[in-house]
Order: sequence, then C-alpha cells, then structure tokens
Amino acid sequence: MSNTIYIGYEFKVEPLQPVVEILIAELGYAGFESFVENETGVTAYIQKEEWNASILDDIHILNSDEFEIAYTFSEIEQTNWNAEWEKNFNPIVVDDVCAVRAPFHDKFDTEYDIVIEPKMSFGTGHHETTHMMIQHILKNDFDEKSVLDMGCGTGVLAILAEMKGAKPIEAIDIDNWCYLNSLENVARNNCNEITVFEGDASLLEGKTYDVIIANINRNILLQDMNTYTACLKKGGVLFLSGFYNSDIPTIDAEVTKYGLTIQETLEHNNWVALKYA
Repeated sequence: MSNTIYIGYEFKVEPLQPVVEILIAELGYAGFESFVENETGVTAYIQKEEWNASILDDIHILNSDEFEIAYTFSEIEQTNWNAEWEKNFNPIVVDDVCAVRAPFHDKFDTEYDIVIEPKMSFGTGHHETTHMMIQHILKNDFDEKSVLDMGCGTGVLAILAEMKGAKPIEAIDIDNWCYLNSLENVARNNCNEITVFEGDASLLEGKTYDVIIANINRNILLQDMNTYTACLKKGGVLFLSGFYNSDIPTIDAEVTKYGLTIQETLEHNNWVALKYA
C-alpha cells in the first residue's frame, strides 16, 4: 500500500454546517474514502485508480444556489497523508469513559483506552456516527456476546466491544486499506477475540451474532438489511449509523419488516445512530 496514490480535493464551503456533513455523505457515495475537516471546509481523499474526471458530476450539493463551495484538487502520495493525519488528528474522550488516541498521544485516565493509527481508514471517533456508536457500545451489555462489526473502518468499534467483554468478534470491511488497518489496530490494542475479514455481506452466509454493528452508508444498509437481520440471533441487538435523521423513516421501514423496533436514537449534527431489538 505504500505506493498508493490519492487524489485530494480541498473544499472551501460557506456556511460550514450543514454543508460539510452533506458534502461528506455525497462524496462517500461517490467513492471518496477519507475526510479531514478544517476551519474553512473539508479535504476529501480518493484513490487515483478509483478517480475519474467526472467524479463530482453526481455531487448534488455542488449545484445548490444556497451555499458557496469552491474546490481544488491534486495528487497526494500516501506518505504525505500520514503526515497530514498526524498533524490534524487530536485525541477524543467519549462520555469521560473512552479515549481514542494515536500512538504519539499521551494515555488518558479513562476506563477504556483505544490506540489507533487511522491513516486512510474511516473511524477515528471524530465523525458523529462513530462517536455515537461508541456511546451505544458504552451503554449496552457486551459481555460474552458474539459481535459483528460491519464496515469496520479502523476497527475501533470492534476493539471497544472486546474491551467490554464481547467474544468472539468478526470485523468486516470491503476496502483493502481498512482491512489492513484494522489488522494493525487490533494487534496494537492486544485484542485476541477479533477476526478481521476483507469483503462484503456475502461473507455472512450461515453466521449468527448476538450483536451487529453497522456504520455504513444508507444505500448499503438498505441493500443488505435482510442479510444482517438473518444473522441476528433471537433477542439480539442491531446498531445502525451512517445516515441522517431524515433517513430514519426509510431505514425504519426496512428494519421493521424483520420484526425489530427502535429502542434508542442518538443524534448529533443531523447524523443519527439507532439501536434496534
């Protein structure tokens, strides 16, 4: 992966919110895989081999008259990204209980201390969806529960689940970089109950779990919901995020087909994380 070349887009937006959140969501659908928010907007990264000159044609918010969005783009070597995230990645503490930090940060006096090197992977805890999923895990019983972390990104949610007593745990991501990064982070946090796989929902055939965590975009959730629910043991719990509060009716209509109901809703900056049982 050291030779991977990325295209970086520097977006300057006004007003910042909710434009940045909408822009990130649409860019994610288009194939961009990592984002760094800043004081003027956001920088978005996509692998050069996944890029094409018309990549922004379907980013609808760029055509809106309500906002001002300007951008530039350039090739970025992978090594430059490592320096970039180190410069911008600050540690976070969730609910005074769980810290997510990089190896070069000092350890926090928290019950749970997670060390990750996110590189190009999604899931540092900074984005609202990951932050809220951490909150869900902190508030719920994971002891001796079998867990699936679908779309695991950095593996941060699977790592926290093991710290809360879950076992066994499977973490899956379709992106090779996320797969490799999760392997690194699982080892870095001395986790012994997590198995990481590269692939999609087709890997789930014949498997069952007490808890399923899926922090993925709305379209993938809707596409694979029947597979997730088929893998959920009776009395199991499903945590979903990666979409906006305006998407709740669509998501809920799909999930309730399989006999599950919303137990709790967390919301931040229009992003939501739902608990179903």
